[in-house]
Amino acid sequence: MKLALGLGCDRGTPLMTIETAIHKALASANLAAEQVIKLASIDKKQDEVAFAQLAEKLGIVMQFYPAQELAEVTVPSPSAVVMKYVGTPSVSEAAAILVAATDMRDLLVEKYKYRGEDGKNATVSIVKIP
Repeated sequence: MKLALGLGCDRGTPLMTIETAIHKALASANLAAEQVIKLASIDKKQDEVAFAQLAEKLGIVMQFYPAQELAEVTVPSPSAVVMKYVGTPSVSEAAAILVAATDMRDLLVEKYKYRGEDGKNATVSIVKIP
């Protein structure tokens, strides 16, 4: 099974916090990091250093989507707070669904939230690529 990850995070979240969130999200569904072949987030995070580091480390080109495109995706966990700040009710779930070219029926992990020891938040959604 091949997987796509949708990612969200606080501005300036360190790579270690994002990697920990990913590993915990994968473990929650008995999935392996080796299955991940796609990464995605909102275009407002294109300059996020940890996302660039993660993509380079995994050898995967990360895809970024504008808020209006993400907002068109039906997701199980929309957030009014996320909508207020970035203009879409979902970043990680919607980005994962878009990059996997599927819909929420293939969503394996909805919105896994992790707060690192640094106080920074990361979210991970996992979608099975059909």
